[in-house]
Amino acid sequence: MSYAKPLPRIDDHSRPFWDAAKAGHLMLPRCDACGSFHTYFEPWCNKCGHEGVHWERLSGRGRIWANCRFHKIYFAGFEKDVPYNVAMVELEEGCRLVTNIVGLERGTLDEMPIGMEVEAVFEAVTPEVTLIKFAPMASAGDAGE
Repeated sequence: MSYAKPLPRIDDHSRPFWDAAKAGHLMLPRCDACGSFHTYFEPWCNKCGHEGVHWERLSGRGRIWANCRFHKIYFAGFEKDVPYNVAMVELEEGCRLVTNIVGLERGTLDEMPIGMEVEAVFEAVTPEVTLIKFAPMASAGDAGE
């Protein structure tokens, strides 16, 4: 069975991210000078301009910062999924990732309120690529609690 959705282009800059995902971990580059995490894979900091980053393992825990549902088919591989959710998760470490929320009964926005606690889950879609998605934390209560 082949994977029909778009796949990332893995290169020398992004390989640590994808290798970590295959191992079931979330890692991002962090600036050696100012400590900012980055969700792009370049060897410099877009916050302070420093050239030099190192990779750090993150907790994989966070909260939904924004969410929406896509009703349009932008890529044929998503045809069976429409409508599907897209969320921005703010990790405990402060950076934000665009992702999908999985493990919901219907995938509706009322099931994934802003502030809901989530944790990373890993979906191996090809032998080379494991995608990082997020699911409600097992112990998560209401977002306002």
